[in-house]
Amino acid sequence: MDGNKLDYFIQGLKKEEGYKDQIVHIEYLPAKQAELGQLDYSLPRELQRYLDNRQIKLYKHQTEAVNYVRDGKNVVIATPTASGKTLSFNLPVLEAMMKDPEARALYIYPMKALENDQLNTLKIMEQETGIKINPKIYDGDTPSDEKRIIRDQSRIILSNPYGLHHYLPWHHLWKKFFTNLKYIIIDESHTYRGVYGSNVALLFRRINRICNYYGSKPQYILSSATIANPEEHSRKLTGQEFKVVSEDGSESGTKQFVFWNPPFLDDDLTRRAAHHEARKLMGYCVIQEYQTLCFTKSRKMAELIGMWVKRDLESNHADLVDAVCSYRAGYLPEARREIEKKLKRRQISGVVTTNALELGIDIGSLDCVIMAGYPGTVISTWQQAGRAGRLVDDSIVFLVAYQNPLDQYFMKHPREFFTREPENAVINLDNPYITTGHIMCASKELFLTEGDREFFTQGYDRAIRILEDENQITQTKLGWEYVGQRNPVARVKLNNISDENIAVMFGSKTLETMDINQAFREAHEGAILLHQGEPYLVTSLDLYSHKAYAEEADGTYYTEALKIIDISIIEKHTEKDIGITTGIGNVNVTEHYTEYRKIFNDNKRERYSLILPPLNFPTVGFWFTVPPTIASKVNDAGLDFAGGIHALEHALIAICPLYAMCDPQDLGGVSTLFHSDTKGSSIFVYDGYKGGIGLAEKLFTLLPELLETTLNLIRDCECTTGCPSCIYSPKCGNNNDPLDKKAAIIILEAILNII
Repeated sequence: MDGNKLDYFIQGLKKEEGYKDQIVHIEYLPAKQAELGQLDYSLPRELQRYLDNRQIKLYKHQTEAVNYVRDGKNVVIATPTASGKTLSFNLPVLEAMMKDPEARALYIYPMKALENDQLNTLKIMEQETGIKINPKIYDGDTPSDEKRIIRDQSRIILSNPYGLHHYLPWHHLWKKFFTNLKYIIIDESHTYRGVYGSNVALLFRRINRICNYYGSKPQYILSSATIANPEEHSRKLTGQEFKVVSEDGSESGTKQFVFWNPPFLDDDLTRRAAHHEARKLMGYCVIQEYQTLCFTKSRKMAELIGMWVKRDLESNHADLVDAVCSYRAGYLPEARREIEKKLKRRQISGVVTTNALELGIDIGSLDCVIMAGYPGTVISTWQQAGRAGRLVDDSIVFLVAYQNPLDQYFMKHPREFFTREPENAVINLDNPYITTGHIMCASKELFLTEGDREFFTQGYDRAIRILEDENQITQTKLGWEYVGQRNPVARVKLNNISDENIAVMFGSKTLETMDINQAFREAHEGAILLHQGEPYLVTSLDLYSHKAYAEEADGTYYTEALKIIDISIIEKHTEKDIGITTGIGNVNVTEHYTEYRKIFNDNKRERYSLILPPLNFPTVGFWFTVPPTIASKVNDAGLDFAGGIHALEHALIAICPLYAMCDPQDLGGVSTLFHSDTKGSSIFVYDGYKGGIGLAEKLFTLLPELLETTLNLIRDCECTTGCPSCIYSPKCGNNNDPLDKKAAIIILEAILNII
């Protein structure tokens, strides 16, 4: 596909029925030439022959990574999708296995589809090079009678964090493997962040401790998307020091990146739905013979858009109907493999998918990517966009906006997106609840001793005291021994903090488990819970049995729980005057869930009361006060100061995911005319998880930048008095009242003038 063809494509699109100036920006990304690199010394002939047979010449970042690994360094390769990261770690691992016939490697993946994809790659490398590695997947689907053989005979084992969490207490069965473990490969390492990433970081410290017990010290090789903090994140994730490889040497074709903002409907406040826009775009792309991948937010929407596009094609392009399909988790592995194979061979023209195809599964080079909604992070946006125009092919990408503040911010500020650094991947090693849980697990795996401090964080001693007080461990001559009644790995969930979890039941089947905070938000009576993209109606929440009961729902509406928040400062870590008083510290939060909304597909809304006990938890938050002089300025203008700080708080929380990889629901906020702990008008932002997950700390360091971006979001919105694209919050317990957009602008401009 050449540039002229892309221009004709865009011109034709503008002539389509229903086009109403949705294209608000087109970014032209030029082609990039390959930068080849040089190894410090040649590969063994078996591996070089493998490359030569495929006419592969190594890029600069690939040779840099191989050289570091050969030199014994831990390496994180943080380059874009399709840049060849897999080869960067497979080459040195197989080279080491040629030299040492006992060497072992552990490959860790966040998704089973990635395990299968890598397994196929390793089998082909084994066959063509003659290097015997016997790669095998070891996870919950592995037959029991095969597991011992895999542990003893496979030199490369592919698994996932959930499996490893449960296998570590049985490490004695893995003695041969751990004794000879030379490499730990963590693919898509940027996905380990927040609560999950913080848990996995402690899991890797348990692995390091067991490796040390068996006399091994494996090198870590991490493969990551481009993030703002690859060295810091890798170090926190594994407890090791790293060399960073981040200068991408791979080639790429020309790319046109189109920002597409759905038009307003008749009321000038509501935009046409992004999924309907994506449907029309995909149909046009398929007709124009552009092989297209459309990313959606849920499995349900992936199925619906696929069905709608097929229906649209039936009337005038019936021959293309079978060339469009959906792809999502939940399909049988054979069905997914078949779609991947057909995509790679260009035997199908369009696939609608969830983010299941965002990560590094090999599906070849596509002409077009459509994103129905901003994926939530700059990192994921580039990951999804990178699926189009892999290698030297030209391509086009559409970002179709939702009406929410993040999507609309980028529609108004496209240059901000293209010049923006990727977000920080945040891990918190100091959450006492996460740390204590994993040290409890470690005490079951091996006796805990004084020397184990080096494997864990500064919370080690505190965890020992807590576990002893709770009679979970006892001191013996060999060290601290686990004496609790329950299996620790069953109590510690990698995606939760507390062991006070709610199991969501569908009949006798457990759909998922979630901590109590999430259950109050998403699994209260009457809630519509999306599980793997499918809607379920929660019929009851039993806090005594720790179970929620659900049945299938028709998906005609979704729900949002509303809460009122009380907050108090327990301990101030830092407080300073930067023109306004700002601080960060431990806070105590009480959330009162009083009602929920049903939002129907036609945007009709209904409100229902909720009866739930108050939810109290300690966490970390930051705050700042608004000086009385600014309040007087707002009041003198005849505006509502309370509505101004309330609007500021909503917009500030909405914009936070631009700076830390999180969802707005990971954070909470409060605005108040007077707070007894700050002695003034104040705004608080806190982590929505017990003990905190590191978001508030990261955001506090960026407060001036956060406030400036918040001002731009509010000021540049087309509305007059506020709307869902700027200051309305769907989760506001006060029903978005009071809100004053003009007052918020005055407050922010005044603050930015004095800090």
